[in-house]
Amino acid sequence: MERVPNLTRDDAVSAVRNPLAFIAERWTPQPRTVQRAAMAALVMAVIIVVTGGAVRLTGSGLGCPTWPTCTDDSLTTTRAMGFHGVIEFGNRMLTYVLCAAVGWAVVAARAQKPWRRGLTRLGWAQFWVVMGNAVLGGIVVLVGLNPYTVAAHFLLTTALIAVATVMWQRTREGDGQPRPLVGKAVQQLVWFLVVASVLLIAAGTVVTGAGPHAGDSAEVDRIPLDWETVAKAHAVLAWIVVTLTFALWFVLKAVDAPKGPLHRTRDLFLVLLAQGVIGYVQYFTHLPEVLVALHMLGSCLMWIGVLRVLLSLRERPETVSGGLPEASVETASLTKA
Repeated sequence: MERVPNLTRDDAVSAVRNPLAFIAERWTPQPRTVQRAAMAALVMAVIIVVTGGAVRLTGSGLGCPTWPTCTDDSLTTTRAMGFHGVIEFGNRMLTYVLCAAVGWAVVAARAQKPWRRGLTRLGWAQFWVVMGNAVLGGIVVLVGLNPYTVAAHFLLTTALIAVATVMWQRTREGDGQPRPLVGKAVQQLVWFLVVASVLLIAAGTVVTGAGPHAGDSAEVDRIPLDWETVAKAHAVLAWIVVTLTFALWFVLKAVDAPKGPLHRTRDLFLVLLAQGVIGYVQYFTHLPEVLVALHMLGSCLMWIGVLRVLLSLRERPETVSGGLPEASVETASLTKA
């Protein structure tokens, strides 16, 4: 059995001053480990959306009536808080699991050899978004589930999913200069798709803020709009996203694009079809809680799908010493010869 080396006093000081550098000096994760760490952070970001939706849909939004403690006298939920207290406090505890997943991604990215600064920064960006959203979640409770703060809470989590998706993608490619796989016209079409998707998600938060699921059994303010009218506008945006996705697939086929963008667009189209079916069924069945939860999950998967389409439009080769792509290094060597 390999003997674990004893830490010297200098090692202990180094670990306290810069723990990430200390770990990086002693551990080199495999690329697959870094990819799995990034994937874990992304999965937890989606899970926190679904569990947050469960808090609202079960009317447990004020199960813990204050923040950062659960009650004025207790850090955790009490028996008097009942089922709603357990649901709300459980969701708060999942934030620590999310922090652990993001922390693992940061540590793995920092310890990878060679060190990829951009990848580490994406990990830290997730950490600070999680911290900001935790504070915003506390504000949501303190202001009695104000619908505008609830919407902001969801949108910030959507931003977290975006950063996590980009980091996951970056773990599977190099740090060379990105090379486009499609023309500018196709890239512009995809950016229209991204903008339309952002508007679709934002409109969904307005539907939630005006709809019947306030998040608590007590009297909670709602956005002063007719939720059915807003839901119809949301549906129009959904059809725009579907149309843009189908148009993109058709254009990619016409220009004989690589399989990557084609497959990502196909996957997105299938997610959109499933999301559309759920959306219409929940509308005509007066928003049953289970379908609303599935629709929230679908929103996350749709957003990830859109970002994967965007990121599939280019490739980034591996780099070697000097920061040049491998092909560039070979060319330089032949020139010198």
